[in-house]
Amino acid sequence: MKSTAVKSKKKFSSTQEHLDINEIKEGVLVMRDGTLRAVLLVSSINFALKSEEEQNAIIGAYVSFINNLDFPFQIAIQSRELNIDGYLDKMRQKAKEQTNDLLKVQTNEYIRFVQEFITAAKIMNKRFYVTVMYNPLSDKQKHFFSRLLEIFKPVGIFQLKEDRFYKRKSELDRRVANVSSGLASIGLNAVQLDTQGLIELFYTSYNPDTSQNQPLADVKELRLAE
Repeated sequence: MKSTAVKSKKKFSSTQEHLDINEIKEGVLVMRDGTLRAVLLVSSINFALKSEEEQNAIIGAYVSFINNLDFPFQIAIQSRELNIDGYLDKMRQKAKEQTNDLLKVQTNEYIRFVQEFITAAKIMNKRFYVTVMYNPLSDKQKHFFSRLLEIFKPVGIFQLKEDRFYKRKSELDRRVANVSSGLASIGLNAVQLDTQGLIELFYTSYNPDTSQNQPLADVKELRLAE
């Protein structure tokens, strides 16, 4: 009996094809449906170390912040194992350059201690993000059917016109300001990611291993494939 092997060709698609992002422009994510997103990097506070009075004040400020918003937003937490390879490389270089034998030994012992501590403790680095969105369908100032037609126009699906983009961006900026102000009332600092920050966020999120060895170039130096 003769058997034939069938070779299947696998087509590998890029991560970009599975994302709903159409483009990143002026620190704004333009989605395929024409809606916009802004991402804020937010600081943290140690709630457990606060007194009961301070905790109640924080909770009250958070509740007030949520109740004063009339649009949705998303909170995301990114946890990654702490990577201090760059720091350890600098310490190894300093150990090589050290002329004092005692200090050289102590530096090498310090490096070993830090390596063992990080490995045993599995220290995680956490980053907190808030995504603010704007959807023309949620704009109550417009008639429902005009908003519906606007969102489904072909130009809205593939490429926003300049005037339409800046009009929506101004509304998104207003929402970002409201969220930043509300977070500040809780004692949290928020910084909106620019275009470079957004690209790096998605690059490191979807390529965690590659990003450690191949840092992303400046967005001005990136070339888009035509």
